[in-house]
Amino acid sequence: MARFIDELKRTHSCGALRASHADQEVVLFGWVANRRDHGNLVFVDLRDREGVTQIVFDPEASKEAHALAQALRSEWVIGIRGKVKLRGEQFSQKEGKMVSARNPNLPTGEIEVEVLELGVFNKSETPPFEITDRCDTGEEVRLTYRYLDLRRGPLQAALKARHTIAQATRNFLSDNGCLEVETPFLVKYTPGGARNFLVPSRVHSGKFYALAESPQLFKQLLMCAGYERYFQIVRCFRDEDSRLDRQPEFTQIDIEMSFINQDDLFTVIEGLVGAIWKATLGIDLAEQYPGGPDHPAGFPKFPRMRFEDSMRYYGNDKPDLRFDMKHTDITELVVEHKGGGVPFWEPIAQKFADGTYRADLPAEIVKVLVVPASANLSRKDGDELEKLAKSMGAGGLARAKVGAGGEWTQSPLNKMMTVELRDAINRASGAQEGDLIIFQSGKAQLVHTVMANLRVYLGKRLGLIPEVGHGGNFNFLWVVDPPLFEYDEETKSWAAAHHAFTRPHDDCVDLIDKDPGKVLCYRYDLVLNGFEIGGGSIRLHDPAVQAKVFAALGIDGDEARQKFGFLLDALKFGAPPHGGIALGMDRLVMLLTGRESLRDVIAFPKTQKAVDLMSDAPTAVTNQQLRDLHIRTVEES
Repeated sequence: MARFIDELKRTHSCGALRASHADQEVVLFGWVANRRDHGNLVFVDLRDREGVTQIVFDPEASKEAHALAQALRSEWVIGIRGKVKLRGEQFSQKEGKMVSARNPNLPTGEIEVEVLELGVFNKSETPPFEITDRCDTGEEVRLTYRYLDLRRGPLQAALKARHTIAQATRNFLSDNGCLEVETPFLVKYTPGGARNFLVPSRVHSGKFYALAESPQLFKQLLMCAGYERYFQIVRCFRDEDSRLDRQPEFTQIDIEMSFINQDDLFTVIEGLVGAIWKATLGIDLAEQYPGGPDHPAGFPKFPRMRFEDSMRYYGNDKPDLRFDMKHTDITELVVEHKGGGVPFWEPIAQKFADGTYRADLPAEIVKVLVVPASANLSRKDGDELEKLAKSMGAGGLARAKVGAGGEWTQSPLNKMMTVELRDAINRASGAQEGDLIIFQSGKAQLVHTVMANLRVYLGKRLGLIPEVGHGGNFNFLWVVDPPLFEYDEETKSWAAAHHAFTRPHDDCVDLIDKDPGKVLCYRYDLVLNGFEIGGGSIRLHDPAVQAKVFAALGIDGDEARQKFGFLLDALKFGAPPHGGIALGMDRLVMLLTGRESLRDVIAFPKTQKAVDLMSDAPTAVTNQQLRDLHIRTVEES
């Protein structure tokens, strides 16, 4: 080993050699991906993070190296010195003739390296699973041996993409006047939308820090301090249940800027996203989303949709616009026709005593979704849709197939509904002969959720979008103008839909203490292919309006000072207009690389139960450690 590394330095990676390197002497280091003994010749695929090179041990080139190669096994770490040769021909048993030995599936497939010298750095036990790009081993085993899983090509590609995204982000934001500033992880607990991890203080008995769920308050303080443009690629912590696109610790691209409005911020973020796509995939998003003469050159300009329209047509605030299939809200028609003879719609119609439909505040709604005749859904397929709806909390899923003349078949609704309402629904939804109409009615949030998920399910079922990944199609959207407040049915009070420091529209300020449900605000989400990849808001910097917002939330002066005192103080000392956004770094990498889960793009992720199987965390601690922290644990019975 002393000769390798000390004397023989690596000359190339295992993904670098091409036909132009023929006859050069090279030194390669890496792992044995596989070994094939063809009797006189021994072939090894040598792998490092950059790729694979085939090396060949020929006794005529080096008897000593050929003899050592007999012992090589998978995942041994070796170094070799050898000569690059063009691959020739080999006999194919399948074709019964000599064929080219070149491998068109490998970037290094035109060459091989004839080994002159071999050094073994480290031997390996037999791995618990095969280290291949396509691995059928269960995720639990792979996460237990994550350091082995990380040797696989797809994970290495994902982490390389992550590095490229981070570099592109730093370069772009630095070029656009942003300073990278670190903020604390150990912070004061402040109430928010997510549950915090708590960290006990050894020095201050009985007191706790919280792990920051975001740098929100600190980045606003940086604006108050006059730093004007800030960013940070920052780790955040939330004690929430994991899922495919959520982890207890995750990374944000966090941005805050002063003296800007919503349009200014959108322009910068569009430029950032364009820079990331160009650096990572070589795609110029400005070609798909041209910005016009007033937009910075080379920056894409993404379309916008009002929150209200997003909910009405797609059932959520992160619509996947790679396919159509909009929802149609027929609540107004149901009210107009007084339920149209449908017993379970009549109570919805009766909620509007004067017969006037109010689109701004429907307690319950009725929606339809039209599945085109070309889908050829069977009755069994319809039953599967109903089963899916019930799994989301729906009582069922009414359906009707449109027949000749607009009549409905295969539906009990046809026997009870008036012809007038049926025809009105056909016209409103655009349903044609052979189409299947599916219905959902009840509490607005449940109806939206069920219909939104059914739409995405059908999009995949009908091949309109891929089951996993982007399919080469990136569809961006800004969702804007949501409500500032949302009503909590349990507490019968108003709560901040995002956070209490979001700026309301100027023409809505007078509604804060009169009709909070109608107050719209400068909050926004950036959506890609049905995933929210970023969200933020223009912040409140006016103390008088801030006081009105607190009052609507039922937060008095003492409570406001207790929870947010240091920020409120900062806002009194010359706070500039400011706003910001946080982009989900992990989710960006997942969507860019077409992976199914965040766990595929994070080096050392947690399971869905927030467990690190590799290091066996979390674990119990000693009684002495607990005494040092002045803590006792409670045994569960």
